[in-house]
Amino acid sequence: MCSSDLEVVLAMLAKEPSHGYQLRSRLRQALGPLGDTMNAGQVYVVLTRLEKAGLVTSEGLATVTDAPDRKTYALTPHGQDRVADWLTEVSWPKPDLAEFHLKLVAAAAAGLADPLTIVDTQRRELLRRLRDAQRAAMAEPDDSDAALLLEGVVLRLQADLRWLEACEQSWTSRRRTS
Repeated sequence: MCSSDLEVVLAMLAKEPSHGYQLRSRLRQALGPLGDTMNAGQVYVVLTRLEKAGLVTSEGLATVTDAPDRKTYALTPHGQDRVADWLTEVSWPKPDLAEFHLKLVAAAAAGLADPLTIVDTQRRELLRRLRDAQRAAMAEPDDSDAALLLEGVVLRLQADLRWLEACEQSWTSRRRTS
């Protein structure tokens, strides 16, 4: 389990207090088959870690059937701050595309931030890094090993920028239809 799992679960809780199965369902809805990478047990392990860290609180919810009581988890003020920090974090050059996608979904669903603003922040950082990589590549002799590496960095950044354009188009379209 990586630290981004913690932020993803926190962001999913930002919309409303929920129990683990509701969170898992939101992950599946947001990520499709990629959402299956975190099983129900992992969600509860993450929730326990978040509670111990003071980022969430839990409350037992009595059920009318013979089923065991369910815990409902909610963000603490410290948890809300952690989500806000995560939403503004620039994760490139090693982006986890699923994590970035969840950042957009969670921000929109909970009204925490404008997804287009998050995309724009990422784009500005990528453009800065692209300019730096292009300058460095132009300063290298064509036959150097570093030139090949820098070309790869430039190509990767260009591809990431194209994906951000697709994200922007999708979220702009959603805004028009809602």
